[in-house]
Amino acid sequence: MSNQPTRRDILLGSIATTAFASGTHLFVHAAAPRANPIIEENQRPGTNQWQLTYIKFDAGNRLRQSLIEGYCTRTSVAAGETIGFCVSTNPPTPFHIAIYRLGYYGGSGGRLVATLGPFEGRSQEIPPRGDKRLRECQWKPAVEITIPPDWLSGVYLAQLNAKNHRYQSYCIFIVRDNRRADLLFQCSTNTWQAYNKWPAADSLYDNDRPDRKPLVSGVRVSFDRPYARYWQVTDNPLSLGSGEFLLFEFPFSYWLEQHGYDVTYCANEDVDRSLDNLLRCKAFLSVGHDEYWTRRQFDHCLEAVRRGVHFGFFSGNTCCFVLEASAGKSGQPHRVIERVGRYGGIRPGEEKYMADLPVQAPNEATLIGAQTVSPFNGSGDWICRLPQHWIFEGTGMRAGEAIPGLVGWEFHGDPADIPGLQVVASGKTWTAGEAESHYEATIYSGPKGNIVFNASTIFWAQGLSSPPGHWLPYVHNGRPHGPDPRVQRITHNLLRRWREG
Repeated sequence: MSNQPTRRDILLGSIATTAFASGTHLFVHAAAPRANPIIEENQRPGTNQWQLTYIKFDAGNRLRQSLIEGYCTRTSVAAGETIGFCVSTNPPTPFHIAIYRLGYYGGSGGRLVATLGPFEGRSQEIPPRGDKRLRECQWKPAVEITIPPDWLSGVYLAQLNAKNHRYQSYCIFIVRDNRRADLLFQCSTNTWQAYNKWPAADSLYDNDRPDRKPLVSGVRVSFDRPYARYWQVTDNPLSLGSGEFLLFEFPFSYWLEQHGYDVTYCANEDVDRSLDNLLRCKAFLSVGHDEYWTRRQFDHCLEAVRRGVHFGFFSGNTCCFVLEASAGKSGQPHRVIERVGRYGGIRPGEEKYMADLPVQAPNEATLIGAQTVSPFNGSGDWICRLPQHWIFEGTGMRAGEAIPGLVGWEFHGDPADIPGLQVVASGKTWTAGEAESHYEATIYSGPKGNIVFNASTIFWAQGLSSPPGHWLPYVHNGRPHGPDPRVQRITHNLLRRWREG
């Protein structure tokens, strides 16, 4: 009889053993999760057809594919609300839309929930730059749908498929709910849009200043436009239209759903919208590259800590810039964003990159436990400093033991003066030019005994899983190594403490 875990064992999080590659560590995963909608959802049939197969970028502009591209009229939508899919095809061609929810689904990574169309395609206008370089599309939706009540909260990809040629792209949106759950997974949607260069040089990092400083106010971007090819750090063309989710967040979501954790999803704007959105869950997860927060989002999170919500910052460069969000021409809120401040103010050494950020806000370390440090780019090993801490239980890690390449490409350091805060991992990082920086991963207790953990790296999710459609980033002459039992066990230890606490 095989003693390997079955698919059901994995879904239910039942006892499983995983040996580290060296054979010197053994980890035991116990304490199956309670029945919840995520377990039920992931027992439904999945498919790997959600992945793009064919793309072709425009000649002379490797950022967009005008053959077929689109965006959603909402970033986040709840059951009973309407969302539109705005699509342009140049030259015009009929197309259909296949909508998938991403998750585990037995390892396939997605489930088909709807097929729409075919629709007659049309070539839609690229808007000219307006005030503060804003490009805001006003494309006519090909179709609008009302979200059915049985679409579970999660991240959804609308796959655009042309009829007259083989090329495809994505639109991405989040289905949210208001149910009580153990974990609230916040997608870093503000940051996805801040880095979006569509159609050419139109991100928050593009401006017309003589000094060419990239991190300034006076530039706005809109969610009412397609996502261009992601242009920084890592490059997989087949993520076209998905923002940064497939790059830095999907491995965490996939792993959570694989192990049956009770998780619900939201966008940055949902945290801005309501404190109650945070208070309904036991723990809040910031994942991947979570750089841009509104001040109200920060205040809601700080208040949630005060009220006893656990926080896991499995992210880097988090809450670095103050964002101002406003409605777009459609009247929908949170469709236009602008960088207006630096949390804690511009630090010495940051002046060469930053200027004219007038809005004042607290230092992000007062929430996270540490802050973005300068130089803020780099790569390095995640080095254990406090092996006796309960987060390392079952890992076998020793003081000074490293998880190679897990830190990057941005991170947190210079811990806050919070009573009881502990540094659980720390080390050096280096940029491609060999400039040295540092990071500190921290943990502290909130006023209700709740735990705030800061992993201090964008790449934490890379150590959890490698789902379909995923690839490892390589940046600043370094890279993470992919799934690692130590990263997985540390994360299990945290999530289970939060779930049971």
